[in-house]
Amino acid sequence: METIEEHQARSQPHLLGLRMIARDDADTMLTRRVVVQIAQAAQAVLTEAETAARAAADVSGAAHAADILLRVRLTRLAAAADDAIAAAGAGDCALTRRALNRFDALTTAIWTVEKAVYDAARKSVKA
Repeated sequence: METIEEHQARSQPHLLGLRMIARDDADTMLTRRVVVQIAQAAQAVLTEAETAARAAADVSGAAHAADILLRVRLTRLAAAADDAIAAAGAGDCALTRRALNRFDALTTAIWTVEKAVYDAARKSVKA
């Protein structure tokens, strides 16, 4: 079974690309290529976060309250990705930056929760 850290590590190149776009100070027009890049990177991060959430839920037990928390966090993360893609598609640079920064913050939060759930469940299994 893969660790939460392995999923997180695979998402890092995608997150770095999104951070670069979010920090671009030039209010240049968001090209179709950039919009596609945002969509692909966000989907890759979501996929890794979802897989890590399933791993954490499997270890903690599906009926566990942590499973609900993880699903809520994933829903929020997906909504932030949708907002970033929509803003980029509309050509709104400022809104795209805000949405990407929110996506980044939510990604950091979900990795923290997933790791805590996973580690706590593994400790209770060993005990």
